[in-house]
Amino acid sequence: MQEFDNLTEKSAAPAVPVPYAPPATFGIKSWAEEDRPREKLLQKGRAALSDAELLAILLGSGTARLSAVDVAKLVLNAAQNDLNSLARFSVKELMKQKGIGEAKAIAIVAALELGRRRKEAAAPARTTITGSRDIYRLMQPHLQDLPHEEFWVVLLNRANVVMRTVSISRGGVAGTVADPKLIFKEALEQLASSIILVHNHPSGNRNPSAADIALTRKLKDAGLLLDLPVLDHLIFTDQGYHSFADEGML
Repeated sequence: MQEFDNLTEKSAAPAVPVPYAPPATFGIKSWAEEDRPREKLLQKGRAALSDAELLAILLGSGTARLSAVDVAKLVLNAAQNDLNSLARFSVKELMKQKGIGEAKAIAIVAALELGRRRKEAAAPARTTITGSRDIYRLMQPHLQDLPHEEFWVVLLNRANVVMRTVSISRGGVAGTVADPKLIFKEALEQLASSIILVHNHPSGNRNPSAADIALTRKLKDAGLLLDLPVLDHLIFTDQGYHSFADEGML
């Protein structure tokens, strides 16, 4: 019996060692939706994302075993987690990192260069509206010398500082259509506190038409319901303007 056992042991093939393979990480698509970088940015805002998550959005994808966030973390680690250091990396240096090809390296370099240029650019002067004359000067670059009518809306914050000027519609010599839904959609999306309406009369006639008066009343009433007051409606001409607020027509 002992001899049989020995024979069995001698005839058994030696075990072949299996090479170690690290476990594959789960792709970003398998994560909870609120944890995915793109969805997280949409739901919680850009400030809620880490540097690695923002970089992962630029990369777009990872590797077979690394998610885009994992690759982003490796890239940041190579720069000691310092964005200023990362900005000094060349395309070739970035391509030495796992999961970074030429296209991804170029995207990183381009994004960081945009950030550098933004820092260098002087902050634009912010315009505060104190009266109708300020509105007229603000809109001159947009409406001066136009041969057709355009309708614009000026979005203001609580301090009456201009947030944006938005073109709503463009028409012909005789008029243009101002859709209230588009006007208030822009204001609500930008979280404006109040709005100013502006349209031009290419004819040079500053007097409001019956349609201008009716539209102003309609928009004023809608603004009150939405807590977005209409502060003024300016009729712009190359020689001057008509202000509904100044004339007590609001």
